[in-house]
Amino acid sequence: MNSEARQILESVKNGAMSVDEALLKLKTEPFEDIGFAKVDLHRKLRQGQAEVIYGAGKTPEQIIGIIDTMNKNGQERVLITRLSPEAATIVAKSHPLVYYETAKIGFVGEQSEADGIGTVVVATGGTSDIPVAEEAALTAEFMGNKVTRVYDVGVAGLHRLLSHKEDIMTASVVIAVAGMEGALASVIGGLCDCPVIAVPTSVGYGASFGGLSALLSMLNSCASGVSVVNIDNGFGAGYLAGMINHMEVKK
Repeated sequence: MNSEARQILESVKNGAMSVDEALLKLKTEPFEDIGFAKVDLHRKLRQGQAEVIYGAGKTPEQIIGIIDTMNKNGQERVLITRLSPEAATIVAKSHPLVYYETAKIGFVGEQSEADGIGTVVVATGGTSDIPVAEEAALTAEFMGNKVTRVYDVGVAGLHRLLSHKEDIMTASVVIAVAGMEGALASVIGGLCDCPVIAVPTSVGYGASFGGLSALLSMLNSCASGVSVVNIDNGFGAGYLAGMINHMEVKK
C-alpha cells in the first residue's frame, strides 16, 4: 500500500506539488492535544491508515471531539469501533455516521473503493460468531478491501465449509472466526495457500473459559500459515488482513 509520504514524494516528482508544499505537509504537527486525548495526526503517514477511534469507555462528546479534530486536520474518513447504539445516536447528530449495530462499528465519511490485490474471506464457525466477524469484515472494507462472508461453516458440519472451497482457495487472506474448540482455523489453514488469521471468540459453554479454549487451540494449530489475534478482536484481524491484502513487492 502506498503511504501518504510516498504519495507526497510522487507529487513532487511529477510536479503536482512544490517542495515547500511537501515540506509543510511533512512538518505538520504530529498530534494535537485536546485535553482528554492526543489525536495522532501522523498515523496515516507512518502506517498507511489513519487513527481509529476505540469507542468503548469514551463519552459521545469525547468521540465527537476526536472526530472534529481529525476532520479539521484533513482526515475525512473515520472508523469507530466498539461504539454503543446510545453513543452512535448522539454522534450521528454531529456527524454523518453510518452505524452497524451487530458489529458496533461506525463509519464517518465516504467508503473507499476496494483496491486490494485480492479478496479477504471472513468465515465463522457459527452464527453466534457473526458480531466479531462483522467487526473484522467491516474494518477490512473500510480499509479498501473486497470482502466475502462465509458464515456458519463450523466443523460440526464440515460439508458446509467444503461447499465454499472456491472462495477459500482463491482468497488473498482468510479470517477464521470461531468459539467453542476453535478448530475452524486449522481446517481452513489446511485448505488454502494464503495467510489465515484466526480469531477466537468468547462463544461457548463453561469449559471454553470465555474464549481461552479456542485461543489455545488456534495457537497450537498444526496448519502452517495461521496467525492468531486476541479473543473477540475482530478489528485487529480485519486491520491485519487489510494490510496483507495491500502488500506490494518492495524493490
